[in-house]
Amino acid sequence: MRWTARGLRLVGALIAGAVTALVGLLFVVAAAPFADRPAVRRAASRLTGLELRRLRLRLPDRREGGELRFLAARAPVGLLGGLVVLLLACGIGMGSVLAWSWGRGEAIDGMPPTPPLLTYAFLAGSVLLFLNLSGLVGVEALERRLALRLLAPDPAEALRRRITELTESRAGVVAAVDAERRRIERDLHDGVQQRLVALSMLAGRARRGRPELLGQLHEQAQQALVELREVAWRVYPSGLDAHGLQEALAGVAERAAVEVTVACELPERLPATVETAAYFVASEAVTNAAKHSGATLVTIDVRREGTMVVVRVEDDGMGGADATGGGLTGLARRVAALDGRFTLTSPPGGPTLIEAELPCA
Repeated sequence: MRWTARGLRLVGALIAGAVTALVGLLFVVAAAPFADRPAVRRAASRLTGLELRRLRLRLPDRREGGELRFLAARAPVGLLGGLVVLLLACGIGMGSVLAWSWGRGEAIDGMPPTPPLLTYAFLAGSVLLFLNLSGLVGVEALERRLALRLLAPDPAEALRRRITELTESRAGVVAAVDAERRRIERDLHDGVQQRLVALSMLAGRARRGRPELLGQLHEQAQQALVELREVAWRVYPSGLDAHGLQEALAGVAERAAVEVTVACELPERLPATVETAAYFVASEAVTNAAKHSGATLVTIDVRREGTMVVVRVEDDGMGGADATGGGLTGLARRVAALDGRFTLTSPPGGPTLIEAELPCA
């Protein structure tokens, strides 16, 4: 059944490719004198995108100026695909007529269904069917190879772009680490340190004959421990190594100032770097939602999709989140350091959706 569905999809793609080949050829002939105009380039880009979706190819960084050449070069290939499909249809039709007539014992063109003739027809039909199916696969492979040859970035340019991305990613990681250190220092200075100063003053006053302050002293000590534990979890969640991502996210939900639901569907433990990045994406997103968005519910969804782990955090707040803010910029840099993708969708009025795709192959 799977092979049948794949074959039908291939035939449908080649039929569509024959039609779009004619459209593309007419477009190239009409637009060639105006190839430098932006409108022509946009139209060529849209037609090329249609072809790439038909071929199930993802080329986010296409070679500039290659669309018209691709449309012109693939026109004969697309028409060849349509011709191969037409021959397949003719062969199936002829085979059906022969099978129907000889199955009823009738002769075709004076040829009765004798055993030698049936054997010859079966062998010849099998060979022709094999050649036709090979032609279908070959045309699709040729179209894909043509698209990669004319539209994919030049290898040297791709290498230079990759080096640039790695350089920027490394600089971003350094900046993110420095920003995280500054935030930890600020949390310690403005939170835990001030709490301990007040605790010390209360202890001194209690020693000077104010025993009624002992309850307040105990409360301040407990609060200092809570804040110190929060800072420690922001530095690195110790439970992540011991219990895994799901338990660590459950801890985020328990400590959050808003209601948080967690769905973590992973068949196995992730690499430590991926788990850490996924945790901090979810944790920072929940913190931002609680502080800035006025949200009442945050949903964390972590799942495996192919070779990627996708972390989605959505809140029902007022939206309008700034992607250039310190916390979100740090998350984007952390994800980019793993060659992942980070996206933020936060229209005014909400909801806000933060999505991180992390490679784990």
